[in-house]
Amino acid sequence: MSLNGNDLIEAGWQPGPKFPALLAAARALEEDKGITDQAYILKLLERDFTKDDPMLAMRDSPLPFAEAIEATNELDEKNIGAVRRSMQQLLRTPVIEAGSIMPDACPAGAAEATIPVGGAISVKNAILPAAHSADICCSMHASVFRCDQSTSAMLDSLVESTRFGYGGRKPADRVYHPILEESVWSNKFLQGLEEYAAMHLADQGDGNHFAYIGKLRVTAAFIDRLSHSGHDKMARSLRDAAAGQLDHSDGVSFYTLVTHHGSRGLGAQLYKRGHKAAIKETSRIARNIPKAAAWLDVDSEIGSEYWEALQYVGRWTKANHQSIHSRFLERSGGDRITEFGNEHNFVWRRGNSFLHGKGATPAWRDSENRPLLGLIPLNMAAPILITLGRDNREFLSFAPHGAGRNQSRTATLRQFRKANGDIDETSVKEAITRATEGLDIRWFYGKGDLSESPIGYKPAQQVKAQIEQFELADIVAEITPLGCIMAGDPGPRPWMRKDHLTPKQKRQIEHRADRRKNRQKMQHWDIDDGD
Repeated sequence: MSLNGNDLIEAGWQPGPKFPALLAAARALEEDKGITDQAYILKLLERDFTKDDPMLAMRDSPLPFAEAIEATNELDEKNIGAVRRSMQQLLRTPVIEAGSIMPDACPAGAAEATIPVGGAISVKNAILPAAHSADICCSMHASVFRCDQSTSAMLDSLVESTRFGYGGRKPADRVYHPILEESVWSNKFLQGLEEYAAMHLADQGDGNHFAYIGKLRVTAAFIDRLSHSGHDKMARSLRDAAAGQLDHSDGVSFYTLVTHHGSRGLGAQLYKRGHKAAIKETSRIARNIPKAAAWLDVDSEIGSEYWEALQYVGRWTKANHQSIHSRFLERSGGDRITEFGNEHNFVWRRGNSFLHGKGATPAWRDSENRPLLGLIPLNMAAPILITLGRDNREFLSFAPHGAGRNQSRTATLRQFRKANGDIDETSVKEAITRATEGLDIRWFYGKGDLSESPIGYKPAQQVKAQIEQFELADIVAEITPLGCIMAGDPGPRPWMRKDHLTPKQKRQIEHRADRRKNRQKMQHWDIDDGD
């Protein structure tokens, strides 16, 4: 059919729910009645459909949303209150159908209608780029393996296999994967981003991203649970690897590598383009919509193209995980038994609804009617949970993506400031050591990051208990920690280091720092950009 959504927009139609009916009617005029003149088709559509739809606007009151979270102390109360305010703003958006918050929910920013971490929404035929945020497809990936190396030697191999921090890999240090050869670069949202895709393979970034080595205890009961839920291939691989040792009630343990990261600079650039396009498109059909609530109609050409770009970034991110795991297994001499993973910062399509999770683990059934496997980390010193989704539709069939925070990174550090305002580095180091006792913890930049230690997160047991309390997922196994690598504290960003700055740049940085301090005095919550 020659007539498309852009033709309708140019003819004065407002994009919206009636577009599929308009295009179906146009197709019937062409195919059934043989009419090929576009101008005549448009005239007939105007005869049969109302053209002057009113501009969309935010609802007068928000939709209700489900809460899979319960306060256990005063900090919880304040945190949940802030999350509710964000969700109430967001759920006035006209294209949103429903929402829920997970046990790890916490605010993600002060801008109006910003989805909180641990927030999930269902949207009718539209994508809100701000609801998946810049860390597109932040996800988990696990490889269960055998290895003869010590924990320390395995972590040495892992350090050599991955990369953390700002920027990306230098040309001489880049990692190849066939994902780079896919014919996607004509997509208007991906054009010119080949360099980002190449430089960030086997690269994990910073913040809460990690590479974790632990042990998975495999029992006969665990394998039976996998098999009965439809994950037969994984069950067979684990049963074959156990080779008769399942007769013991305590089973057999295998090493497991788990990585956590998103799509790096590739996803960040896609998000910028998608959010800009959403703001522009939304302004044509709606009024007074906050930027964080702007959407792209997936029935439009631009919305469809953005959806396709998201799918590539999802494939790229999985390839990134697999690249790190393959490099590690090659260096350590490890033998992979099985692998699996999940996204928790993405958009998923179920019928005409687009489920957005800002730090929320899919816990529904897949196309083969199997409950989805999930990996839910809690902190570097706690076990990573392996779950099977309960498909609890009251909460949009999601589970949490981690432990979440009750206060921001800045607020966590504030507890360790001296009277003069400086950080007490000795106390910070001692606190991290106590919280990770017995584990081999590596910081890629050498200096620990208190806000990414267990001190920065909600109690692991609390989140685990609320997964069960609200029936979000079945916890079927745990990966107990041996060691972990995170970026750590790299110090000031390279472009902010004083030895690289002009006097004017230094004054600008000082001015911005003063403005931030003033804003923080006015706000209870510090902005936290992580997922």
